Amino acid sequence: MDRGRARGSGASACGAGHGQTRTARGGQGGIGRRLSVAVRRRSRGASSRWPQPVRRSVHGPDAHRPGRRPGETEDTVPTEPTPDSAREDRAARGRRPFDDVDRDPLAPSTGPSIAPSTVTSPIRRESAGQAGKSRSREAFDNPPGSTEAWKPTGVRRQEVLKALGIFQRATPDQLWRMLRPEDQHDRCTRDTLNALKKMGMVRVERRLKSGHQLWVLTEQGHKEAKGLLPRNVRISALCKQKYDTKGRPIPGQGYDEHAAAVTLTAAVLTGAGYGTPLSWQTEIAHKLPYGYTQYADLTMRAPDAGVPAMLLEVDRVNESVDELLDKLRRYTDWFELLAPKADPAKEKAARGAAVHDFRLWSRIYPATSREGYVPVAFVFTGKTAEQRESRMQRLEQAARRYFAGAPYPWAGFTAVDHHQAVPVVVTELERITADPAGAAGKVWRRLGRKEWQTLSEALDNPDGERLYRTELRAARRRQAECEAAHREAQRPVCTRCGNRFTDGRWQETARSSWPCERDRLCGPCATEAADRAEVERAARRQAEAAERAAVEAPVVKPRRFGIGRRR
Repeated sequence: MDRGRARGSGASACGAGHGQTRTARGGQGGIGRRLSVAVRRRSRGASSRWPQPVRRSVHGPDAHRPGRRPGETEDTVPTEPTPDSAREDRAARGRRPFDDVDRDPLAPSTGPSIAPSTVTSPIRRESAGQAGKSRSREAFDNPPGSTEAWKPTGVRRQEVLKALGIFQRATPDQLWRMLRPEDQHDRCTRDTLNALKKMGMVRVERRLKSGHQLWVLTEQGHKEAKGLLPRNVRISALCKQKYDTKGRPIPGQGYDEHAAAVTLTAAVLTGAGYGTPLSWQTEIAHKLPYGYTQYADLTMRAPDAGVPAMLLEVDRVNESVDELLDKLRRYTDWFELLAPKADPAKEKAARGAAVHDFRLWSRIYPATSREGYVPVAFVFTGKTAEQRESRMQRLEQAARRYFAGAPYPWAGFTAVDHHQAVPVVVTELERITADPAGAAGKVWRRLGRKEWQTLSEALDNPDGERLYRTELRAARRRQAECEAAHREAQRPVCTRCGNRFTDGRWQETARSSWPCERDRLCGPCATEAADRAEVERAARRQAEAAERAAVEAPVVKPRRFGIGRRR
């Protein structure tokens, strides 16, 4: 009885009493499995016995654990209760985390060029790099209340390699937003980077002021990424590790706030459903015949999202409006280049969308499914909201001749011909991160319009070809009505009965080569007049025939008989 009570109450007992259950931890940094240790009660006169550890989990012994638990994915492994910091011993609290794990930043980043680790998405995601309020800064940075241990998979490793092959450098937060926006935190992304680091595929180039680690590919990882990327996707240049005279590695210096803003722009757009990481390319050259080459910060191809192609320029409000205007002018010049072996005479004679079939850009970029050239987007970030708004207004006033279409020459038409114009949209990186819907929300504005719209609405042209066709049908209908009214006004009227001519009678009188009095009569009156005239002619002919017969009749002379001639 005593032994049974001791074993039943051992889970709540303190000290080293008989029959109690101890918890033991193992592994590096105080992070390990919770083991149930059964200690057998000492019997009088018997020697002490070492405790026999038994590995247990929330389901009992590991050997009897069932299959995949509800909610587990390919990226999770069988888990056990997370150690409670309130119950762990002091030695475990004093231990430091793994050296190759991205530690918590000292403060959440608030700069516009680095993704903040605070909540910015509608599903209340939280960065695993943000320390909990009740935990020490050196504690292991799993999200509070997490009971899952992440295990990098081959799919995730390939995703990270391809993303770094395209963008050259990225932080775990940016890769998280780009590759797995559905995750609640960036812990698995950082674990994947650490696993690739152990394999020699990636390395930490430097630690940013915000506390984020900047990851790049090694030479081995660059070769691996080149094999994973499709042939039509250009891989970025390799960032080689440099060393000083003493053989110490030198942190990379090629990364700046502009590069961070470019990568973050691609990350937030990809997280909003605009394509995949393979939909992006950086620094694509557009060569001009006068010796200048215009490089686009980003090129996006997301046909599934309704944007077959788009060029993006990221401005940290450190360039003048004239420089932005020059970029737009050079893009327009490049769009107007003729394709090789194109006939200039046919290109000048073409109208509307048929002009693009002779241009060079249609050989490189897919059809936009809208009138106009490939859209250009300016993403502003940095400085204050007033400065960004002033920059957008000045750009709109200066670049109107490039994005404003030509009005149609006919009177009464309000539609605009956008076929020879560049659709220009603007947005702010701060506006995107603050909107609950992110880049999928109404955070875009088309130059020439006042309201903020979604990207599809901003690129659409409700005042373009569709409105032109509607107004053309209305104009043709009005013209037909005017012509019909004018024709009715000219329709002849019968001089006898006063009725208007039918179309057949009108055409009959119009074809008459010898106008007569009967041509002024309508159909029934003309028929009646014709019948009367025929009766009169018949009577006249009969009278003439009788008179002629009377005139032509022979005269009969009477015979004369005399007496004297009788014999």
